[in-house]
Amino acid sequence: MVISDRMKGIAKSAIHEMTRLSKEIEDVAFLSWAKPTSDTPIHIKLAAKEAIDRGAVGGYSETAGLLELRKEIVQKLRRDNQIDADPSEIIVTVGAIEGISAALMAVIDPGDEVILPSPTYSTHIRQIQIASGRPVFVPTIEAEGFRLDLDGIKKAITDRTRAILYCSPANPTGAVFSEEDLRRLAEIALERDLMIITDEAYEYFVYDGYRHFSIASIPEMRRNVISCFTFTKTYAMTGWRIGYLHAHRDLIPQIGKAHIPFAICAPVVSQYAALAALRGPQDCVRRFRDHYLEMRNLMCERLDRLASVFSYQRPKGSYLMFPKILVSEGSDSVRFCKKLLKEARVSTTPGAAFGPTGEGHLRLSFCVSANEINKAFDRMERYFLG
Repeated sequence: MVISDRMKGIAKSAIHEMTRLSKEIEDVAFLSWAKPTSDTPIHIKLAAKEAIDRGAVGGYSETAGLLELRKEIVQKLRRDNQIDADPSEIIVTVGAIEGISAALMAVIDPGDEVILPSPTYSTHIRQIQIASGRPVFVPTIEAEGFRLDLDGIKKAITDRTRAILYCSPANPTGAVFSEEDLRRLAEIALERDLMIITDEAYEYFVYDGYRHFSIASIPEMRRNVISCFTFTKTYAMTGWRIGYLHAHRDLIPQIGKAHIPFAICAPVVSQYAALAALRGPQDCVRRFRDHYLEMRNLMCERLDRLASVFSYQRPKGSYLMFPKILVSEGSDSVRFCKKLLKEARVSTTPGAAFGPTGEGHLRLSFCVSANEINKAFDRMERYFLG
């Protein structure tokens, strides 16, 4: 059997491994997957059904996506992200994930380096490796809410650095990078002519008066940013696999060269669903945000009762948090999480999956019900405190 060295060097996904192991145990309290338990809003599902019924989804769309959808995306970017866009600068993608993969293929060559603030989303690490690039991890400042270490990023830049890839609001930490820090990051990128690739999947889920800032809204950055977005988190559409990216029109054809062999086009039925999401009522997004905020607060309250086991930074955004494990066995987060699953029937994600500074932590998702959170923490209290 022939297997590429590239794939041999990529570790198994800890997120999906914990999901697999969780299915082997009965009645698990599930906090390990960033998948909303809410259903897709009804008006979005009805629009998809209507498109199916009128025979609109059986063929390919144009590669970049339906023009009417790209026009709606342009309006959304101008309204919510202050990004001055044109339909020719948009590609509709198979979730933000495919967009980021296509972006990386367009801007790095084998051996090129991509800087990642760490902890970082585990899939971003693999995407760089699959593109034959080298991930370079720069620790964030955990004591300041996992803030960007801009001096550390400057020091990490070499002649092989081609891009900086970040997620804000962040997976797994829930950090929201400030406008001030992102403007300073933009200055670094412009000075060294680096690309910035963003993952803005959780853009609408920001709390406590903090604000999401899109770095592509800085006019001078137009040629140096590829911004990736998704409908999957905003509208509870994870299974629809639909997102989009924005980049300068001169870069779009190069990204398209990767997008075509990856996907040809995004699923057409999902494109019609996304069109309905943008055109329809937005109160569903506010409801999701309010629910996540309530669940975040509940999870923080429950963590406070386990202060001898975990310390944490209160998430400013997303629906994820990244507590530090204080007990001695937490130095091996994979072993810790597997033991917690087997002995307490609580499924979490080991921090080691999210880069070197993720070790000694675990990721918890609060996009679930209050019952699920309370069940998980009741079990952890019994397990750790007796």
